[in-house]
Amino acid sequence: MSEFSGALGVLSSGLRAQGQRLRHIAENVANVDTPGYRRKTIEFDPEVEAGRRTGGIAPGPVRLSQADLPRIHDPDHPMADAQGYYDGSNVTLVTEIADAREAQRSYEANLKMFQQVRQMSSQLLDILKR
Repeated sequence: MSEFSGALGVLSSGLRAQGQRLRHIAENVANVDTPGYRRKTIEFDPEVEAGRRTGGIAPGPVRLSQADLPRIHDPDHPMADAQGYYDGSNVTLVTEIADAREAQRSYEANLKMFQQVRQMSSQLLDILKR
């Protein structure tokens, strides 16, 4: 039974990580038109317990994109400088949509496997009860 609980732990870490990734993508999409906003990304690190890898993943630190911010010319904008330019956002909607699709598919795969492991452990308990 410990193999089942270990598998569930690994899968739940994947669910948590992809959920957090989707939250950052949603923030990026919400701030696509926010002046000076830098795209957020998150990396995943292997989970370590007692000096050994567990097979799970943990969200690492949030990183801000270092890509140049586009200079937008709009003299009427309140943040425009003397020449009429301000820094836009470096978020690209196409990239965010692709990342969201990838995170969604990873989340769904982890969820399906989670359900399979639960079903297998339930069937094993039924067999052991006989």
